[in-house]
Amino acid sequence: MNFVSCSFVSKERTADYTTTFRLREMVKDKANETDIIAYLNDKNIPGDEIILAKLAEQILKTPPEQGYLTISNALQWRLQYQRIVSLKEDIPGISKIVCFNKPKR
Repeated sequence: MNFVSCSFVSKERTADYTTTFRLREMVKDKANETDIIAYLNDKNIPGDEIILAKLAEQILKTPPEQGYLTISNALQWRLQYQRIVSLKEDIPGISKIVCFNKPKR
């Protein structure tokens, strides 16, 4: 077995890229708790009103780090790592362990 890619991803970077990007934008744009709850509902984040309100409060107090996974929650949660595999820059919390580049023909 040949490994072509292996990276360590710290827990702070394991969130969905698009969701964390948008939440960070919303906090920067002065969104309120209701705005955050609406966004979490639109993204089908599991939780009742109480849980989503607590999440929104926490997000406003401490915005999440930018995540780098792609998470699909259609029927079952699936992860995609392509964004990490193709990263060119150094990101704190993501360490490349094995990175094999295919030779060009």
